[in-house]
Amino acid sequence: MVSMGNQQQCRIITATAALFLAVCGILLLVVPTEDVKEPPEFMYGIVLDAGSSHTSMFIYKWPADKQNGTGIVSQHSECHAKGGGISSYAGNRGGAALSLEECMEQAMQEIPKSRHKLTPLYLGATAGMRLLNISKPKESDMVLKEVADKLKTYPFSFKGATILSGQEEGAYGWVTVNYLLENYIKYGFVGQWLSPGRDTVGALDFGGASTQITFETKQTVENKDNLMKLRLYGRDYQIYTQSFLCYGRDQVLLKLLALLMKTQGSDRSIVHPCYPAGYSDSIKLSSVFDTPCNKRQTPYKPDDDLQIKGTGNYDQCLGNVSRLFSFNNCSYSRCSFDGVFQPNITGNFMAFSAFFYTHSFLQEATGISITSPEHLEDATHVVCNMSFQEITNKVQGQESRLKDYCTVSAFVQVLLDSGYGFDFFSFPHISFQKKAGDTSVGWSLGFMLSLSNLLPAENVLLRKSLRSGAWSALIVLFCFLLIVALYFLLRAIRKKDTDNVI
Repeated sequence: MVSMGNQQQCRIITATAALFLAVCGILLLVVPTEDVKEPPEFMYGIVLDAGSSHTSMFIYKWPADKQNGTGIVSQHSECHAKGGGISSYAGNRGGAALSLEECMEQAMQEIPKSRHKLTPLYLGATAGMRLLNISKPKESDMVLKEVADKLKTYPFSFKGATILSGQEEGAYGWVTVNYLLENYIKYGFVGQWLSPGRDTVGALDFGGASTQITFETKQTVENKDNLMKLRLYGRDYQIYTQSFLCYGRDQVLLKLLALLMKTQGSDRSIVHPCYPAGYSDSIKLSSVFDTPCNKRQTPYKPDDDLQIKGTGNYDQCLGNVSRLFSFNNCSYSRCSFDGVFQPNITGNFMAFSAFFYTHSFLQEATGISITSPEHLEDATHVVCNMSFQEITNKVQGQESRLKDYCTVSAFVQVLLDSGYGFDFFSFPHISFQKKAGDTSVGWSLGFMLSLSNLLPAENVLLRKSLRSGAWSALIVLFCFLLIVALYFLLRAIRKKDTDNVI
């Protein structure tokens, strides 16, 4: 039989334990708590930028709990596909799809498997495919279908392969620029997203087959084709945007060759004032006229060779490049060129893509810091009058492009000055950049930002958490009850020993 002492001991211990558990339970129910967010999982998105000269893949990510209706997107990584743009594979069955494989395999490795099915995958084609769609629509459709079928074989959520309009390309580039500069929102020191109330920055893009200008304006946009209205982070924006097809870097070079052949009246050989002295080349006529940007009025033999000899003359080069533009016949209150309406430029601008590379080359080759139209003119003058050997000695690693920098620099000079209207006061407000932070500047991030609005936001995981003061009180009470329980336990044991002695 259990002794009376043991029974008393059990009752004391049981009562103490019950009291302890009851107090803990009451505390957990009544002590104030606050919601604490678990770190959210990331959502991922893939954008393939199928440009005229090459294809780039960008992987973006953003927290699953979105802010203000638009995902907080940052660049995770990028990949540049080998070979030319997908439009260059027209007539080469399987070539366009094959060119994407290496980058897509990289995406398979970098995005967690648990997120593969939830990751949207988009391909956006720009001016190269716009030109192909004009000249060879059936081949354009075949290329798009081929790459779409290829992308569907990957375990991502394929959303489509489309050709962006010039206005869309310009607008998405503008969105990217201002997002990276935190002109829409900014993360405050108290952990909240704030509206900084800053003026937006205009975007200047210069690709292989087109160039775009986009900026916010309060002026009347006389041509509604140039007007776009966007809503981001709870605010409305009215922007002017214009894309000039055939005025991208590669197409400008071809347009100038066609012009020189016409003015010099020769399909066999020409003197090229924009090519450096001491440089000569031979190309097929098909490479000049196999584009909608150059319309040949008379028949020609595509396989015939064209001999080109550089003379390196700035004045003659600038004169010929200027003839690529038309500054007459404006039916609006103001035009940039080719009869296209443009309001007066205002505010700051970011210039990227070939603008950045041209600006960087000129500064490296000449040592001139280009902060005004005069500086741009001086640097272009110096480069155009250099011999090929002098340019090669100045700049290393760009041998295949060196012959073209005079042409492109003269084009940029005319475009920014006479075309867009940047002058002594507004030119210093242009920032030439390749990246902002760790993110490449271009249309693809803006594209992803807009499309992320269509993705379902996941529920935010919450857990109950005691406030720091409540935790301290609970620990003190727990220690007190533990001491009391130990006291009664020792007292009961001591009493039992005393009884046994008696």
